[in-house]
Amino acid sequence: MRTVRSLRVEGSQRIEPETVLSYTRLRTGEPYTNETVDQAIKDLLASDLLADVAIEGVETGDLVIRIRENPVINRVVFEGNKRLKNDKILKEVKLAPRQIFTRTAVRADVARIVELYRRQGRFAATVAPKMVSLDQNRVDVIFEIQEGSKSKVRQINIIGNEVFPDGKLRGEMATKVSSLKTLLSSNTSYDQDRLAYDQQKLRQFYLTEGYADFRVISAVAELTPDKRDFIITYVVEEGPRYKFGPVTVDSAIRDFDDKRLAAALQIKEGEWYNAKAVEDTVEQLSETAGAFGYAFADVRPEFQRDKDALTMTMNFHIGEANRTYIERIEITGNRQTQDKVIRREMRVAEGDAFNTFLVKRSQDRINSLGYFQDKFEIERKEGSTPDRIVLAANVEERANGELTLSAGFSSLERFILQASIRQRNFRGMGQTVSASVDYSSYNKSVELGFTEPYLFDTNVALGGTIFRQDYNAFNYIGSDRSTTYSQVSTGFQLVAGVPLTEYWTLSARYQLKQDDVTLDKSSFYTDGVCDPLKAGRYYCEAVGNRITSLLGFSLIYDSLNSRLRPTRGQRFSVSTDFAGLGGDVRYARAKLDGSKYWSVGGGFIFSLAGEGGYIKSLEGSGAAGVDPIRITDRFYLGEPQFRGFDIRGVGPRVQRIYYTGDAASGTQLLNTDRDQIIDDALGGTAYYLTKAELEIPLGAGAAELGLRPSVFVQLGGLFGIKDPGKTIAFDQARNADGSLAYNKDGSPTLLPAQQYTSVNGVQTPLYTTSGSLATTCAVGYATTYGGACTGTNINTPYTTAAFYERFVGDTARPRLSVGFGVNWNSPFGPLRIDIAKALLSAEGDDTKLITFNVGTQF
Repeated sequence: MRTVRSLRVEGSQRIEPETVLSYTRLRTGEPYTNETVDQAIKDLLASDLLADVAIEGVETGDLVIRIRENPVINRVVFEGNKRLKNDKILKEVKLAPRQIFTRTAVRADVARIVELYRRQGRFAATVAPKMVSLDQNRVDVIFEIQEGSKSKVRQINIIGNEVFPDGKLRGEMATKVSSLKTLLSSNTSYDQDRLAYDQQKLRQFYLTEGYADFRVISAVAELTPDKRDFIITYVVEEGPRYKFGPVTVDSAIRDFDDKRLAAALQIKEGEWYNAKAVEDTVEQLSETAGAFGYAFADVRPEFQRDKDALTMTMNFHIGEANRTYIERIEITGNRQTQDKVIRREMRVAEGDAFNTFLVKRSQDRINSLGYFQDKFEIERKEGSTPDRIVLAANVEERANGELTLSAGFSSLERFILQASIRQRNFRGMGQTVSASVDYSSYNKSVELGFTEPYLFDTNVALGGTIFRQDYNAFNYIGSDRSTTYSQVSTGFQLVAGVPLTEYWTLSARYQLKQDDVTLDKSSFYTDGVCDPLKAGRYYCEAVGNRITSLLGFSLIYDSLNSRLRPTRGQRFSVSTDFAGLGGDVRYARAKLDGSKYWSVGGGFIFSLAGEGGYIKSLEGSGAAGVDPIRITDRFYLGEPQFRGFDIRGVGPRVQRIYYTGDAASGTQLLNTDRDQIIDDALGGTAYYLTKAELEIPLGAGAAELGLRPSVFVQLGGLFGIKDPGKTIAFDQARNADGSLAYNKDGSPTLLPAQQYTSVNGVQTPLYTTSGSLATTCAVGYATTYGGACTGTNINTPYTTAAFYERFVGDTARPRLSVGFGVNWNSPFGPLRIDIAKALLSAEGDDTKLITFNVGTQF
């Protein structure tokens, strides 16, 4: 055996020789063998400090360890990465500047980067590391990345299913086959965790259909050779279908009657076995026990399977439990909101007997505040003794202040500008302070409001608003929108509410406002007087300045689980308003509205809603042709509340239809082009509107985009005003009995083309300065309607074009529309699109197929 006579290290630059020697067992004066030298080389290379090692002088004992150090990393560069940014990759890789470069570390980082891309479904991604040598033994490490496309699920095969087709089973899975129908879904890429989840979903589905022995034998995902797609194959065994056998309840709690509990259960003997129904029954019995104060009742379903009779006998055992009392209520997480704001919504107090129903109601009321996170739940904890429970309300506060500047475009109001500021939880006391300004070509308004939900810490709510609104009514001639009358409303409103019971509330309100209705004098006036030939009698009657002093009351029932986006519960209200406590307007108005929501399973939300109203004048019946309820106080129906119809598109209206023809010949023809008819909605004194809507859940990808589609059907009507008394631009012929004469097309039979004017409702013939009758003829006059102009007299024709008016739409006959719509929280702001088809309409109604509304914050 040889002895090490001398030992030195050559080639070290950064690493001390002593450090190199510390990785070996070679020492001066100690024996060594060839195996010892080989092991020293292996140990040095394993240290990851050196790129190359050689030991010389093995024969003489004067050992020289020649080394070449691993370079130092100057920088780490990623090229070709578009889907994953540098910061996300840097969190995963271990190589970094000023560290020692090793091939082992590079291989490990390549594997990490590839795994990152696989998590995104990019199984075709490749990473090629490269090293660029620099001076002073430094290197740049470059990872060249080919990301490739996402590996989609090309096909899902199911083997062994005989009862349900492949399409039905694929519909139950979270993973979807890549196609045009799933273009917006994020579940078309392969995910191993999702594969396991889908197996569970298949089992749940079969268990709800009665196949208690169902099992997934295998689930295999195969990557295609080009690494672009996956083919997933499930092998299943369905087994026989079971029915429920006898269903019983065995309760160790003496307060419960086992037979009565069993009779109240939803599942019955002879029905197909359903695992979901079993879970719901366990929850039902737990809730029942909780309602009697047994918070920790242990409900266990006991199964007895009969494979011969294919029945599943069920016994629900309720273990012995103590009646539970609330030891304390813990509120945590509220940094700004005062405890009392949360506690006053609790329907239970410390020391009360536990009650599941009241705890659930407390949870719903806190959710409805809108101050905290979605899906807030009150947690139950064991107390200091078995008969005590602690309720923990761990809230997560939202931002309660809102400052919004928005601009947008809607099919109703064209361009819109809005600015608002609102504090929904002012000073953490639950108060609401708001201010808003809206501007569009249709509506301009400013409003200031304040609400105190618990006045002086009593169960009385008080709020008030001050407002000014400039509203422009309009109609269309073709695609041209024309303003008819302008209404400026200025005033204030006070509202107070007092809860009568847990669900019933009585509220009262007082409103004082001034309405100033005007018409454009250059368009609708003649000689300083509103001209019915230009404006229509109904608009001339509306002009003026009036003060409304109104007192109203509402009785409200509300059991919704959320006022923001309800999924269950109902709301009903009846309201009455009386105008006439001073002021210039006197009427009584009543309104009913209600809605009910059901969660029908699978994320579907079904709702029914209805409303109706009636207004009656307290000033008498009014003059002939004049409705006592003014046009500005009536109900209107159409977009946006009645989809499928245009704004104010339903109900009574006056249509002005013009005549066209050759003035020289005196020929007058009725222009029945719908786009050329002036259509003025007059509103109604009674209306009703009902709606049934089903909100449809989408996949995770669509949910992430904020898409909430729904289908709906609506039915409604608007009616109940007097015929406003029509204006015509010619004298109308009469029958022998004195009644007005009409043509077959519904137009009035007119006398020769003599022009008339109307002053205060009295028609007077027009004459020229020479005393001759004014006509539509430029020269002479027509002796018969539709006849040629004769004579040589130069006339002064009246400037208003020939027309007649008809009153239509005043019917209680229902209008019906069906359609679908989508709410989308788009990058541009909230967007709502509706496509609705009017299936039933009345004469004069304005229908509309597509409506949308979008706004954005900037």
